[in-house]
Amino acid sequence: MSQKAPRLDSYFARIGYGGPATASLETLCSLHALHPQAIPFENLDPLLGRVVALDLGSIEQKLVLGGRGGYCFEQNLLFAEILRSLGFPVTGLAGRVCWNVPEGATRPRTHMALRVDLERPYLVDVGFGGLTFTAPLWLETGLVQETSHEPMRIVRSGEGLLTQVLLRGEWRSLYHFDLQPQLPVDYEMANWYLCSHPESPFRKELVAARPDAGRRYALRNHELTIHRLDGTSERRRLASGTEIRRVLEEDFRLTPPEEPRLDDLLEAIAAGGCPSSSSRSGKPG
Repeated sequence: MSQKAPRLDSYFARIGYGGPATASLETLCSLHALHPQAIPFENLDPLLGRVVALDLGSIEQKLVLGGRGGYCFEQNLLFAEILRSLGFPVTGLAGRVCWNVPEGATRPRTHMALRVDLERPYLVDVGFGGLTFTAPLWLETGLVQETSHEPMRIVRSGEGLLTQVLLRGEWRSLYHFDLQPQLPVDYEMANWYLCSHPESPFRKELVAARPDAGRRYALRNHELTIHRLDGTSERRRLASGTEIRRVLEEDFRLTPPEEPRLDDLLEAIAAGGCPSSSSRSGKPG
């Protein structure tokens, strides 16, 4: 992966940050709040059978300059390089997703998170889909931590740790992780699975998510859901590919890729489902 420095001015403009470029907790909290509101979680590339590149140049071109979003590796690799450029000590971590996974099932380590060390160590994660963190979490177990959205906590689980979110009075588990540092090759392997393996969920369904003030937007195939912090939700079925595209552009604030197959794919999704990428023609690219 490229080690060139990220373009801080372009990134700050993309997320709307105008504060100091210093390695402080205040800066970390501000960036962590702004990033997921400006750069949505989305999986259009794997769904189209396109390769997701993890070098910094490709990620910047897509997420910062191209108006796109991405999934955990793209989001957190970008965020890690931004933080390092500001002087933050950052370590890459990996986790096993348990959100919406059948009880007893074990998922591979396909989620990326970050450890940032200041006076205290923090868990940082701007890429967990519909429940992406909107604040760093102090790496202390059992402590309920308030964010601008839902309360969260980290608890011990076997020999590792588990992130949880409080939803409607119930603690729900998000992912298991530990503090073993990960290398770029570890993410390349997991990324290949997510964007290339026929059983990857990101090749089977359209997913997009973005937190906003007082709410979260979530799209799964043709269903748009707006979850409000007062516990109410609004669900709407999107009736056409044109409507799905409009929601992606307006509610999720992303610029869809210039891909001839995209409109046909969105129409197929609107008609009642998302065909597996493996059944569609066209080479990854």
